[in-house]
Amino acid sequence: MPDHLCITIRFLDGAFHGRADHGEPEWPPSPLRLYQAIVAASAARWNERRGLRHAEPALKWLEQLPPPAIIAPHARESQGYRLYVPDNAGDLVGRSLSRGGDDSIANYRTEKSIRPMVFPSEGAVHYLWPTTELPSGFDEHRSVLFQAVESITHIGWGVDLVVASATIVPEQAIAALPGENWQPGSDAPKAELRAPKPGTFDDLARRYQAFLNRVTTSGFAPVPPLSDYQVVGYRRDSDPTSVPWAIFALRSLDGASFKAFDPARRSLHIAGMLRHAASQPDFLRSAGLSPEEGRCLVLGHGEAQGENHQAVAGPRLAFIPLPSIEPREKSLVVSSVRRVLITLRGGGDTSIFKRLVQRLEARELIDESKDEAIAILQRQSGGSDGAIDRYLREATTWATVSPVILPGYDDPRKLRQRLKPGNTLTAEEKAAVLEKLDERIDALLRKAIRQAGYSEALAIHAQLDWRSSGFWPGTSLATQYTAGDQHRRFRKLHVRITWRDATGSTIEVPGPICLGSGKFSGMGLFAAK
Repeated sequence: MPDHLCITIRFLDGAFHGRADHGEPEWPPSPLRLYQAIVAASAARWNERRGLRHAEPALKWLEQLPPPAIIAPHARESQGYRLYVPDNAGDLVGRSLSRGGDDSIANYRTEKSIRPMVFPSEGAVHYLWPTTELPSGFDEHRSVLFQAVESITHIGWGVDLVVASATIVPEQAIAALPGENWQPGSDAPKAELRAPKPGTFDDLARRYQAFLNRVTTSGFAPVPPLSDYQVVGYRRDSDPTSVPWAIFALRSLDGASFKAFDPARRSLHIAGMLRHAASQPDFLRSAGLSPEEGRCLVLGHGEAQGENHQAVAGPRLAFIPLPSIEPREKSLVVSSVRRVLITLRGGGDTSIFKRLVQRLEARELIDESKDEAIAILQRQSGGSDGAIDRYLREATTWATVSPVILPGYDDPRKLRQRLKPGNTLTAEEKAAVLEKLDERIDALLRKAIRQAGYSEALAIHAQLDWRSSGFWPGTSLATQYTAGDQHRRFRKLHVRITWRDATGSTIEVPGPICLGSGKFSGMGLFAAK
């Protein structure tokens, strides 16, 4: 395991005022902000106020590094405070005073709301680069670089005082660092942070020289903004990856009205009809897919034809019936299925997904038991649909509208047999048996979270509740939902999840969320509470 170059920034008062390009809160502090602080600290330490020479080679080496991983404490935007900033109105005040008036600069102030990011005062931000990825020359520049880092006094605004240090830390020590782990290079970032790149130092030097010479004999010369940097997407290890999805309405054959289905008894059949429609050879050919690719992507068969079933390890389509969530008598109630959601799990080529979705428009759903069409698909796009928007928003707490099928036996040791009447167990023994059963269910639900592609951090820290009856009004008992033959031996439970991070703070997770063994057919579907 490689060691890491680690630059640590400790804020003295648990607040950070820095803002991003468009004035929005910036967290964690960007790698470019750190780099600028190191450049400024170098000028102060070696008293090179008119231009850097001593630290220039080390700083140009530093700008070549790839964007670092960042470990930072959980932060939130504070309620803030207000400042009253003097306007640039000195000429008005001076004119008034020269005429014997009593005007004051205090009469020309603009109200400004300040809302810094706040976090525990003992929190520190760590920027990490594996030593195996460092360009050559680290040993040559190490001393100057470490001295420059130790000279940093603030990052962000002048009030954001810090103590900084640089060191080499082993891989095992990184796992013990408290905070959220932000990784660069995400296609669906939670934050976009500026970072240095080759050329940033020279651009900073040009900008500083322009600042020093901004007042000329011919007037004021504006200082150009910094432009030679890169923007990098960052995502926390607790953030789920986004997935492509599409919504279709189930319409009557003439397209005049919705076609409604019972969610407990017909959801499995709707998913089956969708899968059948998307697996037809003519349909697959029109999307540029072979029958073998269709077997994997649409049907979920990873084995060759004629072999025993093997689950697909890569991308797979999920066909999810969506019960409407409608307001009734001042509460939200789960009702009939009138729409379906199709999504791609396990990565894969989103262009193929788009082609498949385009070709499902106006496709008929065939009831194979009657060999007749019973509905057509109509693509929904744009605008908000109140009946299904709770499946797609971001929220901290989610609850099932269809029960989760556990990914394994919840009682492999037959512990429930010991609870039957006639067995003589003490109250303590019964409590111990029930606790073991709960531990097993808890472990299976966290396994389901991992299998759905969510991070280990989300699986570990999620707060889980479960029962046979639903958490949403209008849902049926978990046992009343139809499940596929391969899933009937496993227990079904309604589940409520509150997503939390390692600090215990709630975090928002986006939908759609579908967990458990039946997740590709709409079982284990959650809606935001």
